[in-house]
Amino acid sequence: MNATNRNRFQSELAIEAQGLVKLFGKMRAVDGVDLKVPRGSVYGFLGPNGAGKTTTIRMLATLLQPDAGSARILGHDLVKETDTVRNKVSLTGQFASIDADMSGMENLVLIARLWGYSRKQAKARAEELLHAFCLEEAANRQVKKYSGGMRRRIDIAASIVVSPDLLFLDEPTTGLDPRSRNQVWDIVRTLVGAGTTVMLTTQYLEEADELADRIAVIEKGKIIAEGTSGELKASVGSGRLYVRLLDPAARPQAEQLLAEQLETSIQLASDPAELSAKVNNTERVAHALGELARSGIAVTDFSLGQPSLDEVFLTLTGRTAEAEGEAETITEEMQA
Repeated sequence: MNATNRNRFQSELAIEAQGLVKLFGKMRAVDGVDLKVPRGSVYGFLGPNGAGKTTTIRMLATLLQPDAGSARILGHDLVKETDTVRNKVSLTGQFASIDADMSGMENLVLIARLWGYSRKQAKARAEELLHAFCLEEAANRQVKKYSGGMRRRIDIAASIVVSPDLLFLDEPTTGLDPRSRNQVWDIVRTLVGAGTTVMLTTQYLEEADELADRIAVIEKGKIIAEGTSGELKASVGSGRLYVRLLDPAARPQAEQLLAEQLETSIQLASDPAELSAKVNNTERVAHALGELARSGIAVTDFSLGQPSLDEVFLTLTGRTAEAEGEAETITEEMQA
């Protein structure tokens, strides 16, 4: 692909949505969402439970009809060209959509046959995917006997039997251990490297930081922030001061002193010797640290840095990404 075509490809949008709305009774699960997702990218879609992430994904994947607004998926109208859109996208939801009583091989062969593959082609494609996802040894084992990480890998494999132009991944690593999560991340990177656009919903801030080219934060059905990870971090303050004390018993005094000097609230870490604070004026930091020394409070380490994406999320929404909410349960029941 020459440079001109590559730039044109990158400038095209996989998703372009304006004013998407979804109602469930009187509840506005999605309330005027606008999105622009470039092709060939990973787009992170963050929000606490009940924010509208899954409902938005289900609309964009043609599983729910929008009540208002419009969207184009890979250049095709979401409502008027539904069949065309469905042939170009794939969705991996929060829960495995394959038959747990069948083996991994049987599931993939079945899906390939449904897509029109011959028996020989279906078996070859299944073997290819099982190898790529490191599931060869479990190929003939019932999926219900797979580990959590293996189940997520076979579910994603099933979603790309026919490689989609756009893949929706709805919280693909929920409940996985760190090793399995890293394996799924590697799969996502491989898919994007092969040309697939990925829209990823997640509650794991580290996951969005690691994978997403751009991130949208949704709260109560509305997009409240959008940008790169760095842009979102910069939007909530110039930086953050992290302090580690020699004596954990001195933390209450240090907390009070820093709050006075920096004129901001202090966050206490789980480590009893650590605390941190948002700072907008770096000149005050030097003075505050000097006051700690003059008060006899020994500091073993301190640093200034950008706020974490988790701190950005907390600032924007008033709660952590893992916070539970009743709205998502209600929405899921209405969608069922």
